[in-house]
Amino acid sequence: MKYQIMDGTVALGGKDVLSHIDFEIQGAEKIAVVGKNGAGKTTLLRLIAGEIELDRDDKRQGPGVRFSRSFEVGMLHQQEFAGEERSAREVLMEACPEAGSFAAERYEYERDAGLLFKRMGFSEADLDKSLAAFSGGERTKIALIRLLLKKPDVLLLDEPTNHLDLETTQWLEEYLRACGQAVVMVSHDRFFLDRTAQIVYELEEGRLTRYHGNYTAYREQRKKNLAAQAKAYERQQEEIRRQEKLIERFKHKPSKAAFARSRRKLLERMERVEKPPQEQAAMAIGSIAPEILGSKWVLQAEHLKIGYKKPLLEFSLRIRRGQKIGLIGPNGAGKSTFLKTAAGFLAPFGGTCTLGNNITIGYFDQFSAAIQSEKTVAEHFSGLFPAMTQKEVRSILGSYLFGGREASKKVDALSGGEKARLVLAELLTSRPNFLILDEPTNHMDIPAKEVLEAAFEAYTGTILFVSHDRYFISRTAQSLLIFEDGKAMYYPFGYSHYVERREKERLLGESPAARIKAEEQALIAGLRAVPKGERHRLREISTEAAYEDWQLRLAGEALQEASRRVKALEEMVRGEEENELLRWAEGDVSRRADHREMLDKAREAWQEACLAWYAAWSESAGQEASGRKQFSNTL
Repeated sequence: MKYQIMDGTVALGGKDVLSHIDFEIQGAEKIAVVGKNGAGKTTLLRLIAGEIELDRDDKRQGPGVRFSRSFEVGMLHQQEFAGEERSAREVLMEACPEAGSFAAERYEYERDAGLLFKRMGFSEADLDKSLAAFSGGERTKIALIRLLLKKPDVLLLDEPTNHLDLETTQWLEEYLRACGQAVVMVSHDRFFLDRTAQIVYELEEGRLTRYHGNYTAYREQRKKNLAAQAKAYERQQEEIRRQEKLIERFKHKPSKAAFARSRRKLLERMERVEKPPQEQAAMAIGSIAPEILGSKWVLQAEHLKIGYKKPLLEFSLRIRRGQKIGLIGPNGAGKSTFLKTAAGFLAPFGGTCTLGNNITIGYFDQFSAAIQSEKTVAEHFSGLFPAMTQKEVRSILGSYLFGGREASKKVDALSGGEKARLVLAELLTSRPNFLILDEPTNHMDIPAKEVLEAAFEAYTGTILFVSHDRYFISRTAQSLLIFEDGKAMYYPFGYSHYVERREKERLLGESPAARIKAEEQALIAGLRAVPKGERHRLREISTEAAYEDWQLRLAGEALQEASRRVKALEEMVRGEEENELLRWAEGDVSRRADHREMLDKAREAWQEACLAWYAAWSESAGQEASGRKQFSNTL
């Protein structure tokens, strides 16, 4: 045990922020603290850091806080170094060992400081800049570097991923998972919590509840707990009503008065089950089916060139009805440009981009939420759907967190995130068969995001979307379209699977075998559309004939053989590169280059085998689900 709070209470402004809480840190646990804004999460971090103390409480036995003898805490605040004139170098060198007998430690510290500074996106010249010259986000980065260099026993992180780009955030995830220190963190980045947290404490109405596992495990367990509590509450309420009826029936009868009094005492001594809080993110509506089914092929792009003043990239793609595709890639890669082109707002630079028959589009971008109206939310929504009754309007709005007073707010008084949620509720209620969404969850809190995740999961139409919220992508996207390095790559699995493959790529030098060119995805999709009785005609086209042969032959054996050859060559190349003791002769260098070339060719063969396996096993809808799972395991 490193740290423990027992029956602790903290009051601020006359109100209990933390009420008789129990909390502990054991070993190198990675702990996430979650809860609504204003619940007291930062207060808990400040308590652990020693910045505030527990209130005196006559009910508490003992000091309230215990910690091990060697206990050093370092905390990252949301705002750091405001008005500081010192240079970044001076701040980072504060904890550096003195020169002399600690020369080795000093060298190691300076080396780590330089690496971390560069890792956070700074240049060496930035070390001598005044802190006042940095933005607020950059100052937070420098504070995080200083904290990591100090290596305290416990890291306290308040929104550590704010102002970090995706690459730096992923690096921080890996660092925290591998470090030997305990970590207590508060973050709205749910994917970050999923990747780092081992324990989750939920702070609600001043009380802490401990859950084992990451954020997703916490949400699942919370739902189970609330369901069990709701059942227990209803059973107890039913028993209370039964006992009260007995009391009311017999209390005026002299022969039964003692019985009635005993029932009354029984009720008074009964330990009451609290009514569970209403789970905001629970969707009250079931499946959301498009009003018009639309054609099987929603969108077909042939050698499509997209861009504004100049083409950004060229690709071909086919989107099938019911697909939910997340579009990812660096800023400026063309993601929003493609969405506008698909929706018809931008003309292609070249090639074609056509929609299928009877395709109705629901489009959303950052400007869609700029709605203005003096009407209330309920009046505004009713005006869009006049055929609905007020009960239906209220029911649907309640499903999207506009229940009760929220539905009586004026539209102009809503925040940006609330307006976006209202517009998306309108889109889903109108039931188009093709949703094109550009950053739909920007400026939304976690409950609002979870509502939309549930809605998009219930939606049976086609979705093409862009988002920087990795958790939202992982929950919504069934496959990915990746724009990077001027190319479009299709990945037939979800975001979590893609991240795992990218980690293997980085650690082992592999390339994700399932990531294929968009043109190849379009070709496979075209083959799947051909009726079985007419597939003999494909032999007239050599490329398509090759795909047909892969479907009919033992694709699984080919995949295993290709995988075995890649692994063998990887071991050979890795052994050659890591053997630092051997000084290569000229002929040996040439031989190593040959092995590398062989490995590259083997990987290409592996990729083709993966494509073949996927095409064969996902040919019919009945085999698709099991094929995805088996293909994932094979990789």
